[in-house]
Amino acid sequence: MASFNTITDIPKKLLATLQTVGFLTMTEIQEKAINPILDGSDILAQSKTGSGKTLAFGLPCVMQTDTSNYKPQTIIITPTRELADQIAVELRRIAAYKPNLKILTLYGGVPLRTQADSLSKGAHILIGTPGRIQDHLAKETLKLDSIKTLVLDEADRMLDMGFYDEIVKIGSNMPKDKQTLLFSATFPQKIEKLATALLHQPVTIKVDTKQEATKINELVYETEDKRKTLTALIHSYKPESLLIFCNTKVGVMALTDTLATYGHSVIEIHGDLDQRDRNESVIAFANGSKRIMVATDVASRGLDIKEIALVINYDLPFDEEVYTHRIGRTGRADATGTAISLFSPKDREKCAYVLKRAKRAELKALRVDTKFKMVSEYDTLCLNGGKKTKLRAGDIIGTFCKEIGIENSMIGKINITDTKSYIALHHTIVNKVLRALKKVKIKKKRYVAWIL
Repeated sequence: MASFNTITDIPKKLLATLQTVGFLTMTEIQEKAINPILDGSDILAQSKTGSGKTLAFGLPCVMQTDTSNYKPQTIIITPTRELADQIAVELRRIAAYKPNLKILTLYGGVPLRTQADSLSKGAHILIGTPGRIQDHLAKETLKLDSIKTLVLDEADRMLDMGFYDEIVKIGSNMPKDKQTLLFSATFPQKIEKLATALLHQPVTIKVDTKQEATKINELVYETEDKRKTLTALIHSYKPESLLIFCNTKVGVMALTDTLATYGHSVIEIHGDLDQRDRNESVIAFANGSKRIMVATDVASRGLDIKEIALVINYDLPFDEEVYTHRIGRTGRADATGTAISLFSPKDREKCAYVLKRAKRAELKALRVDTKFKMVSEYDTLCLNGGKKTKLRAGDIIGTFCKEIGIENSMIGKINITDTKSYIALHHTIVNKVLRALKKVKIKKKRYVAWIL
């Protein structure tokens, strides 16, 4: 694999930042896409999720940003809020070498006026969903006449969601000589139509277009009782983390309640949750304080959580592309994983595509341990302060260890957003920390704390 120092004119400070955050060598999509993007070419790229494509388009965008000009220079359009947030987090990490670079997210679930106020103060890179970007254009709170680069990420998913006309209309509000980068996991006919409409003599790149058989073990179980079979699978596979997909919000809520009554640490995510609740569900699952997440397809894209051991399709998706994205939540980067699908005899025709690629497995071969439960050793503690109050992970750890007397080993992952901080703590010390924070200050400031 090539090193990042082979990138044309890459600043030494950026190389140091990449090394600090753990990016040492380029993935195949990064190696093939970054220099052509820096050369100004339009890009039509096919690459599966987890292949490093965010950095492939994000690093050139950050490098080419002129921070002396506060008009938007890059806009990245994504299908979901979760993916927009994920991209923003990754770009902010690598943009740390470049002072005053402002990245702004635009999606539903957040008041339009709040975003409009932020836009009025200027931003360099915008990341948003088609619907909310259209809203801002309609309200004239957003102008795109200064855009130099348009990025369409997970373009196939956006077209599946019916956003073709919106994307083309958004593109028409930008300069004709803009650079357009289209990234998609699959290349259906609709993608070719969109590429023809928006791209000019693009460089076509195809890498990692199929899931590696050695990375994701795909299995399928036939069953008349999915709930009973799911319980048997959990008791047999005993995964560290489990992502379960249902087709409907009602199905997600019902299954979440059932698993909770069985004693499992479980949380849900679906489109009816407001943005804060969706974000907190992802955080609780990612930091291990909830070991099972039950989700609709809102989580089949844009959910970048490392080390998901097992994915189960409790309900079969309606097409193969959705199936591919669902199982792509496991086996990410260099990891391996297992993906299981359940179907009843009446679903046989519907799941023909699954049966072609997944191995049939027998329930009678499972070794069931009925005593096993997916219970977390951690709870998530929340603080009413974050980046805007200049809270850092080091400040929190220092206070908890030195002032409250907590062992470092009892503190898990820490996530800090603009206004809140989320700390995974061993369940045996959460109440001690809660009580102590009523008196103990962090950086000379007292914060309100509660358990998620």
